[in-house]
Amino acid sequence: MSVEDIVIDTFLRSVLDTSTKTRQQCIALLDQSGTASVSARDTPPLDTELDLSKEQKLLYSYLAQLRGSNRTAWFAVRQTKQATAEARSEIDRLHLQLQNLYYEQRHLRGEISACESYDHKYQRLPLIPVDEFLKQFPEHEQDDEHALMIARIGHEHAEREALEQARQSLLKKKQGLIADNKKRKDDLASLDKDLEKFIDAAKPIQKIFEKEY
Repeated sequence: MSVEDIVIDTFLRSVLDTSTKTRQQCIALLDQSGTASVSARDTPPLDTELDLSKEQKLLYSYLAQLRGSNRTAWFAVRQTKQATAEARSEIDRLHLQLQNLYYEQRHLRGEISACESYDHKYQRLPLIPVDEFLKQFPEHEQDDEHALMIARIGHEHAEREALEQARQSLLKKKQGLIADNKKRKDDLASLDKDLEKFIDAAKPIQKIFEKEY
């Protein structure tokens, strides 16, 4: 597998291409410099000096491109680090938010479970069966379970209020009868006293009639 198959980024490929050209230019310049140094005692021809100067300028241009690419890469790395830090911070924030949602979900599930298992007083009410209630009040046949339970409790409440009113009415009647009975007892007791007084008053008369003349 070649480098081109591994590196797919366009910028990195251009850097590799410039680096390869720079290396090749260095080798070529070294070869030319070595050839020129063989005849160092002789003054090199003007064409050779011009060629070496062109090759050096070309090498310098490649090096300048590499420096520019390095600077660009350095800035890109810094931006990438900053973007990575921001993304990591955002991920941490979202992760913390997700954990809080998990805790809240678990708390709410616990509250729901506690509410579902709570022994509500209305569950112990002696309500009439659903079938009997629906026969009496067919308008509630389409109600859901919650609305139906509210209607049954309301019916039970109305029935108990009616029974309580009847009980209060009977209690008042009872209290009235008790008061009448007490008055009659008091009247009878007063009558007994009057009779006793009458009998005591009549005793002298009785004794007179009992005398023999």
